[in-house]
Amino acid sequence: MSTIDITRGHTLAKDDAKKRAEELAKSLETKFNLTWRWDGDTIRFDAPHGPAKGTKGEVAVSDKNVRVQIDLPFLLKMLKGTVEAKVEEKLKQLL
Repeated sequence: MSTIDITRGHTLAKDDAKKRAEELAKSLETKFNLTWRWDGDTIRFDAPHGPAKGTKGEVAVSDKNVRVQIDLPFLLKMLKGTVEAKVEEKLKQLL
């Protein structure tokens, strides 16, 4: 597995940050056929099938930051830089 780990600070109310994290999850769901669910203040996601099959991760929201961790399967390891850049870009737009 190849891991992406991005933490971005925010100045939003926690509920607003959670709404934006959900927008990120919905975007990933649409683009990569991921399934996701809330677990407290963390969105957990995985790709049981489709082009990102085997990908899993989480988006953890705190009062001061949002942390995105994504484990890419071996076959997607070569796309780590591209995926990381896209997640950074999306977080910048949302936060």
